[in-house]
Amino acid sequence: MSTATLEAKAPSVARVAAVDQPIPMSRLVSVELRKMFNTRSGFWLMASIGIAAVLATTATILFAPDSELTQDAFSAAIGFPMAVILPMVAILSVTSEWTQRSGLTTFTLVPHRERVIGAKALATLIIAVASMFIALAVGAVGNLFGSAVVGVDTVWDVGVMDFALIVLANVLGMLVGFMLGVLLRNSPGAIVGYFVVSFVLPGLFMALGNAQAWFEDVWPWVDFTYAQGALFEGDVSATEWANLGVTGLVWLVIPMAVGLRMIMRSEVK
Repeated sequence: MSTATLEAKAPSVARVAAVDQPIPMSRLVSVELRKMFNTRSGFWLMASIGIAAVLATTATILFAPDSELTQDAFSAAIGFPMAVILPMVAILSVTSEWTQRSGLTTFTLVPHRERVIGAKALATLIIAVASMFIALAVGAVGNLFGSAVVGVDTVWDVGVMDFALIVLANVLGMLVGFMLGVLLRNSPGAIVGYFVVSFVLPGLFMALGNAQAWFEDVWPWVDFTYAQGALFEGDVSATEWANLGVTGLVWLVIPMAVGLRMIMRSEVK
């Protein structure tokens, strides 16, 4: 084979090598973040995070007693709507591929499904952490403004560790939504499942714990929401970390593993 022939084939080999390069994870994450905003429903769902934080802050200023206008009060007021909205974002980030029938295109462009799900998980975590910093900033402004309006001292009673535990609690709540999206791959079903897991089951566990003395000691080891609630209170003990680990394994890790296996083996239409 002549030298000219080798030189002619060299560019084609280079082009093949370039085509075989995998898409960087950073690009997949950026695409998933953009997909969360590029629809009207997605945009308003993301905007509702900031809107809910402002409304909760305003309500705290208007209705909370003057002695309770503290950073902790504002954080608690903002935290409740966040606990509902953020898991919905996580659910829709996964289920949209099936409900909007875009999964075939997505998994054709990126055949390795685990990379797509990993990018969705990273995008979900970014949204969760960023949302908490936005909520912290809105709450801080509300704390300054509210204390100035009523004429009391500004109280900053949320430390760095307290805020880190609150972020962790909300991230875990968002991961529960993500897990349900992976497991069910259906938006209405996953949303209903989240409200059952996060609100209905804890109420049933509470009723059983109050009615049956034997269940009171078992309760923290089977109720993930109960164990997660210790993070909002700060100063988590070793036993409470163990409660969170055991319940997280049962209610989060194992169902997530089952859902991921189903995604890897299911047919995408």
